[in-house]
Amino acid sequence: MKIAVVAANGRVARKIIAEAVNHGIEVTAFGRHDENNTEAKDYRKKGILELTKEDLQSFDAVVDAFGTWAPESMGLHTTTSQHLADLLTGTNTRLLIVGGAGSLYLDKEHKVQLVDAPDFPDAYKPVANGMAAALAELRKRTDVKWTYVSPAADFQADGARTGKYILGGEEFHTNGKGESVISYADYAIAMIDEIEKGSHVQERISVVAE
Repeated sequence: MKIAVVAANGRVARKIIAEAVNHGIEVTAFGRHDENNTEAKDYRKKGILELTKEDLQSFDAVVDAFGTWAPESMGLHTTTSQHLADLLTGTNTRLLIVGGAGSLYLDKEHKVQLVDAPDFPDAYKPVANGMAAALAELRKRTDVKWTYVSPAADFQADGARTGKYILGGEEFHTNGKGESVISYADYAIAMIDEIEKGSHVQERISVVAE
């Protein structure tokens, strides 16, 4: 299996690449910087919006790990994911998005999102809304094999790799301790499992630590 990871030097991306390499997957990393800070042996300096159909034509899956916190750049979550979707339209290559938790639903009717909760931190609302907008645009597409993977609300960069997680869907969920938490490392496991054996095409899935 061959996958590409774009925005590859980010912290989540690096964990995903490391997990893929551990699984024996051939990884090509695309990043904006000269340095390759990943475990991928094949690193190509190229930003997402510079990528072409030819760049991505040989992969079984493409992982979009783009993220930004700059308020003026929130629209790029949609711009970049739609660009990748345009490149992969009509192909068998899957597009997997490193998403956010803010767009998870709090009700069975799917009207109220986590970002709408009274105690949702104001500092996280811009990025939550930016990622939610990108998901909303992806939902309109039936020409791409996309999957949006939301982490738990408490997404821990330095959390332990336990090797265990609980898979969920559109709704906010917690583990047996009532916690919505997952480490980057366990999220990476869930992402690679979805690439290798998942079938959640044109769906959003979510993961929390067991």
